Amino acid sequence: MLRYTIVFFLFIVLCGKVSAQNFYDLNTIQKIEINFTQPNWDYQMDTSKTGADGYIMAQSVYINGTYFDSVGVKYKGNSSYNSTNSKNPLHIELNTFKSQSYNGVKDIKLGNNYADPSMIREVLAYQILQNYMHCPQANFAKVYINGAYYGVYSNAESIGKPFYSNHFYSSSNTAIKCNPIVNPSPNAKSNLKYFTTGDSSNYFNFYELKSDYGWNALRSLADTVTNFQSLAYRNIDIDRVIWMLAFNSVLVNLDSYTGAFCQNYYLYKDNTNHYNPVIWDLNMSFGGFPYIGSGNSSLAQQSITGLQQLPVNAHATDPYWPLINLVFSNPQYKRMMWAHVRTITNEFFTSNQYVTMAQQHQALIDTSVLSDNAKFYSYTAFQNGLTTNTSIGSYSVPGISNLMSSRVTYLQGTTDFGYTTPSISNINVSTATPVLNSTITITADVVNTGTVYIGYRDDITKKFTRELMYDDGAHNDGAASDNNYGANIIVTSTQMQYYIYAENDNAGMFSPQRAEHEYYLINTNIAQPNAGEVVINEFLASNQTGHTDEAGQTEDWIELYNNTNSTLDLSGLFLTDSYINPQKFTFPNNTIIPAHGFLIVWADEDNSTATELHCNFKLSGSGEQLMLSKSGTVIDSITFGPQIADASMARCPDGTGAFEQVAPPTFNASNCLVGINELEIDANDISLFPNPANQFIKIRCRVNKAVMYQLSNMEGNLIFKDIFTESTQINTSALAQGVYFLRIGNQALKFVVIH
Repeated sequence: MLRYTIVFFLFIVLCGKVSAQNFYDLNTIQKIEINFTQPNWDYQMDTSKTGADGYIMAQSVYINGTYFDSVGVKYKGNSSYNSTNSKNPLHIELNTFKSQSYNGVKDIKLGNNYADPSMIREVLAYQILQNYMHCPQANFAKVYINGAYYGVYSNAESIGKPFYSNHFYSSSNTAIKCNPIVNPSPNAKSNLKYFTTGDSSNYFNFYELKSDYGWNALRSLADTVTNFQSLAYRNIDIDRVIWMLAFNSVLVNLDSYTGAFCQNYYLYKDNTNHYNPVIWDLNMSFGGFPYIGSGNSSLAQQSITGLQQLPVNAHATDPYWPLINLVFSNPQYKRMMWAHVRTITNEFFTSNQYVTMAQQHQALIDTSVLSDNAKFYSYTAFQNGLTTNTSIGSYSVPGISNLMSSRVTYLQGTTDFGYTTPSISNINVSTATPVLNSTITITADVVNTGTVYIGYRDDITKKFTRELMYDDGAHNDGAASDNNYGANIIVTSTQMQYYIYAENDNAGMFSPQRAEHEYYLINTNIAQPNAGEVVINEFLASNQTGHTDEAGQTEDWIELYNNTNSTLDLSGLFLTDSYINPQKFTFPNNTIIPAHGFLIVWADEDNSTATELHCNFKLSGSGEQLMLSKSGTVIDSITFGPQIADASMARCPDGTGAFEQVAPPTFNASNCLVGINELEIDANDISLFPNPANQFIKIRCRVNKAVMYQLSNMEGNLIFKDIFTESTQINTSALAQGVYFLRIGNQALKFVVIH
């Protein structure tokens, strides 16, 4: 039995260098150099920020010494931006004017550490948050503009299609940035409160749509969250909502849904039709923003004591925070909320682990901060940022440990935190490596409980199904009422994922405590291919005019090849375009690849059908990674650079050769083709019909290999060439009437087109 994070770590070790991960490595400071030719670049950036918010072209950008030309740059932020600042937050988009990326990263978001004397709030908060829900990676960067040093910035991963694909296994669904388009204020919130009159246009000022569609879907979600809260679990991932609210509460992160403006989060609708919240912009966490808000008019500014003692159930009955309403109005959700609050508090703050992490970050950037003449606070304020409060205008930003040491004391003294929780131990699976489609029993010893649940799923892209566990003696749980609870589940995939949740009248407990973000694993005993037995044989990352899927769409594709003499079952193997997310796509049960045969996987985020496999990611024409794996083992992988439209990367010989660019691609066929003039074919092995042709002509060639043909007109001009195995069909409806020649190997056949 393994927890998910252990498997994740194994993949990182086995894969070696991880490019995107390195750009957000917590142990290194990135160096970003921006060069403008415009002498008034700052004025242009300010003008753009207050106008159309477009990008200004930088002549060049160097990232850790790697050169990029013609790069889009603009200022970003609300309260953190000011035209009088020497140091404003930056958004760098490498591919604004041309296709380019830095190890797969195209969008770079740099924060200026506004309202943060410690200069580490954002990076530290994300480092903690990543243990409980999907969130951006973050570290530090030193920024230079036209040779001048502008100091230390936080470098946070952008939330966009690559992020959605990595975390939610699709990228084309509804995506919403929950920040007011107008200036945020107590009456301009992104709170998901439903407007009782009007249409979706009511939401335009309070949210930013990041997908091609979704305004009506947002309005429908707000209706459910506000008016049908008992049904909200059908539309939004409740566990991630609870983790978000618990995190905001423990870390006093009020520039968020929990605070006065209800902002700084995203919503992405996954393929299960659930919205998933993603926290964004943590530069004012740890009490850096002191406004809790009240109703639709008050900022309700908090003193440092007020921040230290902020109630976990703040806004529980305030109708302008409907997500908080629905959590605290549901007794089970409330118990889960407090379970998550305990977990975050105990894991990072009771133990003072956060202080060690904070000190490591400050030590890393110390020298860079000392020479940062554009920073908002003194070097002494930075050094004392953990322990000393700093005045900022009308309020004080607390020292991080000054805030959190008192906050832990306050939380531990609350009635809800102190309730006796269930205790879960001795989790056991009846069969360690079960057979696919068999029934297994999962048991656990649970005390101080009234109800015990098991949550389970057979694919990482699905939501967990939650069912009761029983202590009745009838579920392989020993004797009735012996505190041993059991549940029977059917093993429906090669890897099952599960967790246990128990609660009494007052408190709840998860095992593992970070569930549903972490979970236990059960692997079946299906023999899976070993490294090298099945390989990535060919892939096309920019399919514009080539082969189409069963829906008639020209999508990207990946071809696998079986190097063995036996038919192999790929059930439960993983395919991904990101080494840091190895389990992105799971091959369904009974996925068979014949001996020395091929298997096509369409990379288009569509659902697989009875006849075709479709994975939940797309390939990037600017280059990325591909990896085939099973739990703990990389079977095959490749990192590739920019691709040419309609040209694939293919191995020759199949399965073992080096990758080379091939045009046209050899879709679902051998990559080592016999040339046009090299193949000796008997005339009796080729047939064309009908001849004369009208709408189409069919070709059959009884040669047991992929062959190339070329079609020419009477004047000898090449019309096109392609590859086929055994048979193919040419559309002749667009050809002019006349005589044409088809050449295959040493044979040249004539046919006539009439209309």
